[in-house]
Amino acid sequence: MEKMPEAKSYRLMVIYTQLQKGGILSKTALAQEFGVSERSIQRDMESLRCFLAEQAMPQEIILDRQAGGYRLITRSPFIMSNAEILTVCKILLESRSLCRDEMLPILDKLIDCCVPQASQDLVKQLVANEKLLYIEPHHGQLLVETLWELGQAIQRKRILEIRYQKLKGREVVKRIVEPVGLMFSEYYFYLVAFIRDIDRQEAFENPDDLFPTIYRVDRLKSFRETGETFSPPYAQRFQEGEFRKRVQFMYGGRLQTARFTYSGPSIEAVLDRLPTAEILSEKDGVYTVSAEVFGKGIEMWLRSQGEYIELVLHK
Repeated sequence: MEKMPEAKSYRLMVIYTQLQKGGILSKTALAQEFGVSERSIQRDMESLRCFLAEQAMPQEIILDRQAGGYRLITRSPFIMSNAEILTVCKILLESRSLCRDEMLPILDKLIDCCVPQASQDLVKQLVANEKLLYIEPHHGQLLVETLWELGQAIQRKRILEIRYQKLKGREVVKRIVEPVGLMFSEYYFYLVAFIRDIDRQEAFENPDDLFPTIYRVDRLKSFRETGETFSPPYAQRFQEGEFRKRVQFMYGGRLQTARFTYSGPSIEAVLDRLPTAEILSEKDGVYTVSAEVFGKGIEMWLRSQGEYIELVLHK
């Protein structure tokens, strides 16, 4: 019978060392080697498992019945650190992108799955107040399953028939579209798609616009796959990352260049808001900036900056 705490610590170190060397350890053999019960060896393995989990080690002890004992496997790290999971939770809460019934369960699952048991209460306490006071978007739509279905259609290149409620006038229109991307910006998810079979002269402010149209996902009244697929030429494939750099305000329209001067306190905030922005010159704290963007949203943003920004050229 084991009498000294030091004996267990030594046994744990020996067992872990043997596992690290690739050994397959029999519970019965270990019990005989150390003169303890098999139940003690089983508790030892649980102690080692807890230690590896709490330390976020990319290792796991498994009972391989076919091989005849315990062995150590190395897995890809999937447990996030406390700091990482707290950061992700804060971003999700601040996004206000989902209704409470979807957002809060996602947060709980992230913490339960990715944080070691010993740290879960602390992380939950750090986000508890924001969860309690979470303000969901006014549209109140459940979006998670819709986003998955749209993502599948994009991946399989399925043509969709959508019924979409316009922002102005609340009119519901039907469109046949080729979905090419999903995006998120400032509280809302968007479907990016090319419209098929439409009179561009009548429907578009800029009929020569060859870029996709942006639809707010929560304003989709319905959508269905038509059974057809599309296959855009490789040279014309939609590159979501490049499009994302230029469509910062989720307004449709032509690709254009805005040049302006900025005299505010943080040029970094401007560069972060407009990923394509380039500083052309700087004099006495006044920056001349050029940015390539889609649509008219840039005009609204420029006006919102007040006296800090003066438009030089917009084409």
